[in-house]
Amino acid sequence: MPPTNQPKEPKARLSVKVTPRASRNEVVGWVGGKLKVKVAAAPEGGRANDALAAFLAERLGLPRRSVRVATGHTSSSKIVEIAGIRQADLVERFGPPGG
Repeated sequence: MPPTNQPKEPKARLSVKVTPRASRNEVVGWVGGKLKVKVAAAPEGGRANDALAAFLAERLGLPRRSVRVATGHTSSSKIVEIAGIRQADLVERFGPPGG
């Protein structure tokens, strides 16, 4: 039986407001406590969610599999779970939530 006292991989949650069909992928900044992110992909068939996850993974220097949309799959407001990073590291990368 494997040991159960091994440290867990850090995991963070990020509240995101997504704007699909943008001219390019970019982080706009904090708006109303959510990180506003523009993605070039259209929202059909989960393409904008995939683009969001891939873009955030690239910005954070993590593998794509580390980032997943946890809630809001059909909404512009989403919660993204990110494995391999601490919540404090997100604040360091994107600044503190504001708005």
